[in-house]
Amino acid sequence: MKYVCTVISVADISTARKFYEELFGLEVYQDYGRNIAFTCGLALQQDFDWLVSIPKEKVLMKSNNAEIVFEEQDFDGFLNKLKAYPEIEYLGEVIEHSWGQRVIRFYDLDGHLIEVGEDMQMVVKRFLASGMTMEEVSAKMDVSIEDLTKLLNS
Repeated sequence: MKYVCTVISVADISTARKFYEELFGLEVYQDYGRNIAFTCGLALQQDFDWLVSIPKEKVLMKSNNAEIVFEEQDFDGFLNKLKAYPEIEYLGEVIEHSWGQRVIRFYDLDGHLIEVGEDMQMVVKRFLASGMTMEEVSAKMDVSIEDLTKLLNS
């Protein structure tokens, strides 16, 4: 058994493809017309009701029961890039979690919840650059020094 991908419903495959390619830099792995798979394991499906054999009205927007998560090394640069999409609905401002990672959440064009967070390796580097020791970073992030070291070396 192997995990293949996550498929999300989109109203317009061309618009959704452009959104994910331009904003997130995703690369298309396979293009089947009304289904597009990206190399990262995310796939877009137009006519989702047809694919899974359910009535169209059962395909819900903004179900808020899952999110698509990305991490970005240049988080502030991404936030600036996001400003080019005035139609985006945000769930709030940038927040910083207790472990130090900054994130923004918003809906894509089809109502899927998206989280973009600061790359975790960058969070550790930011803490270390501020003068924190590995022990302090470990305590702050509630992560072992061993796992922090693995993260820094990945």
